Amino acid sequence: LTETRVLDAKELCEDPDLEDIHRERVQAMKEAQERRMTMERTGHGTLTEVDEKEFLPEVTTTHRVVAHFYHQEFERCRIMDKHLSALAKKFFDTKFIKISAPDAPFFVTKLQVKVLPCLIFFKDGVAFDRLVGFEELGGKDDYPTAKLERILLKADAVVQPEKNESDSEDEVEEIRREAMSRMMRTGGFKANSDDEDSDFD
Repeated sequence: LTETRVLDAKELCEDPDLEDIHRERVQAMKEAQERRMTMERTGHGTLTEVDEKEFLPEVTTTHRVVAHFYHQEFERCRIMDKHLSALAKKFFDTKFIKISAPDAPFFVTKLQVKVLPCLIFFKDGVAFDRLVGFEELGGKDDYPTAKLERILLKADAVVQPEKNESDSEDEVEEIRREAMSRMMRTGGFKANSDDEDSDFD
């Protein structure tokens, strides 16, 4: 009969590798939180209104920007704002801004904005794609946010967020898996001959 190796929980808790993994994870979580706070201070996580003089600095100092050219009288622009506000919270690495088209004639002309609402996608200061009106959204006012999200993902205007580092249950599970994997590789298990089957040699 082959032997089953049983993990000693006390040994696992005292394992220096586990402490190192935990310390690294805590440090990574702190750094991610600090980065997030810095980005929040610069407008990430919300749909921020900018004026014409603020527009260029916004799109040139952030890696990804979704800019909504809108008119305050247009209902469809308000609908777009509602969806963009929701997506700004989810896709934190992309900055979402809005600019009043009538108050930004220079950029309206330069970027050839002719139909509103108009979303222009920027990467490192370069306009690389756009979404004009509601045609691609089905031509209806009651489209789901997920439809706009798919368009932004496909255009690479946003990227799928990584796993939430602050999720403690996932964190504990990840640490446990890594520690067990290390102990399997190094043979840090105690033998128990009472069991018949084994997944490990």
